[in-house]
Amino acid sequence: MTRKAKIVRKTTETDIELDIDLDKSVGSKIDTTVPFLNHMLELFVRHGQFKLVIKSKGDTEIDDHHLVEDLGICLGQAVGQALGKKIGIHRYGSASVPMDECLCRVDMDISGRPYLIYKVRYERRKIGGFDPALVKEFFKAFTDHSGITLHINLAYGSNSHHIIEAVFKAFARALRQAVNINPEISGVLSTKGTLS
Repeated sequence: MTRKAKIVRKTTETDIELDIDLDKSVGSKIDTTVPFLNHMLELFVRHGQFKLVIKSKGDTEIDDHHLVEDLGICLGQAVGQALGKKIGIHRYGSASVPMDECLCRVDMDISGRPYLIYKVRYERRKIGGFDPALVKEFFKAFTDHSGITLHINLAYGSNSHHIIEAVFKAFARALRQAVNINPEISGVLSTKGTLS
């Protein structure tokens, strides 16, 4: 079973090509043109053990909002497509990740029902030129287009960079757990017989 997908999205604001393979852990190449987001997505592929190739550009001369949100859309669509009918997946994933002074927990359900709980606060308004508020927009777009219920909760922390790193690492580890195949699961893990 091949669990990969390619998404191409072109609008007047962004131009994105994104490929994901849920079962490979080598060959990733990420070029979003937003250096901080590149770093976070590199953490995502390393800690989730996914292959992700992204080539994108957008109207970042205005700000990073359109590109960050559209990348969330594309990643959500790609994960949804790569999972197909979701046969045999664990469905649920949870991970708690410390990063120096902060601790973040991510819980998810690949349920077919998009929902985001995002309880994260930042002390700094900018990390370099990156606005931390865009992280929530990224995950909102991801959940809306993947059909995943996602809870992201910061227990504590003060350094905005560390907080966002912990968020992406915990997200990656929870997603890896949820998409893993369990040979003991027949069909999908739902009494309805579907995860859509």
